[in-house]
Amino acid sequence: MPELGRGRLGLICLSALCLSLVGGSRAPKTPRCPATCSCTKDSAFCVDTKAIPRNFPPGIISLTMVNVAFSTIPEGAFSHLHLLQFLFIENNDIQALSKFTFRGLKSLTHLSLSNNNLQQLPRELFKHLDILTDLDLRGNSFHCDCKIKWLVDWMEKTNASVPTVYCASPFEFQGRRIRDLVPRDFNCITADFAVYQTFPFHSVSVESYEFNDDQFVTFAQPDSGFCAVYVWDHVELVFRRFHNITSRSAVYCKPAVINSGLYMIVAQLFGGSHIYKWEEAPQRFVKIQDIDTSRVRKPNFVDTFQLDEEWYFVVADSSKAGSTSIYRWNSNGFYSHQSLHPWYRDIHVEFLEVGGKPHLILSSASQPPAVYQWNRSQKQFVFWSQITDLADVQMVKHFWVRKVLYVCLTRFIGDSKILRWEGQQFVEIQTLPSRGSMAVFPFSVGLRQYLILGSDYSFSRVYLWDDLTQRFQPFQELNMRAPRAFSLLSVDDKDILLAASFKGNTLAYQHLLVDLSAK
Repeated sequence: MPELGRGRLGLICLSALCLSLVGGSRAPKTPRCPATCSCTKDSAFCVDTKAIPRNFPPGIISLTMVNVAFSTIPEGAFSHLHLLQFLFIENNDIQALSKFTFRGLKSLTHLSLSNNNLQQLPRELFKHLDILTDLDLRGNSFHCDCKIKWLVDWMEKTNASVPTVYCASPFEFQGRRIRDLVPRDFNCITADFAVYQTFPFHSVSVESYEFNDDQFVTFAQPDSGFCAVYVWDHVELVFRRFHNITSRSAVYCKPAVINSGLYMIVAQLFGGSHIYKWEEAPQRFVKIQDIDTSRVRKPNFVDTFQLDEEWYFVVADSSKAGSTSIYRWNSNGFYSHQSLHPWYRDIHVEFLEVGGKPHLILSSASQPPAVYQWNRSQKQFVFWSQITDLADVQMVKHFWVRKVLYVCLTRFIGDSKILRWEGQQFVEIQTLPSRGSMAVFPFSVGLRQYLILGSDYSFSRVYLWDDLTQRFQPFQELNMRAPRAFSLLSVDDKDILLAASFKGNTLAYQHLLVDLSAK
């Protein structure tokens, strides 16, 4: 019986062997060295390869690739070589790497990318290469802009040895050692205006104001028949409807906060213009005054200002029979103070200080912008000069840059002009294309001075002031339909640009700072 058992066992073993030989599992083959490479027990040297080989003999810890037939290396290209310690990608035409090109190479200690055609390196390229001790980047044409700022920071902190690398461009950094650059060498902060909130109505004016520690905006909506007041919601971080003033033909809704009271000057094309006062109990606007229709027949714009501790507002009148009129606050209401510029069909008025003296600049459809100067003894504005011989000036707005006064004259047909005050007169310094523009708005966010030119025919253009050239440079185009007015509101760490649109949705844009070095 024991011998028989041994015989059966041998037969079973033999059968198993037969099965193995006939159709059983076979021992795995050892990967061959790729055709374009030469391999030893622990290294591979590849020349003229068209792609990074996927199969190498086991135990490869060193890989060299020269004269390859590709210019980009994708993410995870070497992740199958997790034992790799030495990687030399040298003397090629490599132009781009993925930020995850070296993902998975946790054992890598030596890396060479020398003598390629790299102009930049993706941020965090060397992340997770925790034991890297040697990095060679020589022989590349690095463009030292914001996209390489991260490398400057990384070189400052790394313990790896990095031979000297030089900038090939731009001109101001050409020949500089990258290691010698510092973060302040880079101007990497730019900005973007992104749509933040859309209001589903047309409007022709927008004004922002603060009252009782809340932030408000008001829109003239002739289509809807309202002066619509919105309040900023500090929880939802949006504007929400707060109150309406019925106004079937409003062209401007101008708020004025005087002695803790809120007044709304509502200029209408038909039915006269009126002044309302806000009452807290119950919460509503109550009409307190009519504006003389014999003076103000066809209002187009309203501005408020303070002179010698007294409040005024001025209405630009665009009719042939009316005149631009100034009203003065007198404890109980506004009273007629002065009429000026009759018969000229004014469409806009701007209050500003020129040479330390108050002035008004009136834009008219029929003549060049007229400048009036305040006479303190008479308490009247008197005609002073005209700015230029330009007609068709829709709006004049002023702004200051480094204590220098500038004005922008926007035109619907011709080009807009930037003028600088030079002690005795305004001198033209720049021309901006602005076909179809009826609104211009200079504004600043932080240290950045902007100018937006609205357009009825194309995108509205945002310009950014350049201190070096002392000119505006094109910055961004915004898609808005027939903008008529703009306002800037800063609230809850947000800078919001509001745009009243005559033919489309009224829009709110947020000014966002963008760090180009973080991309």
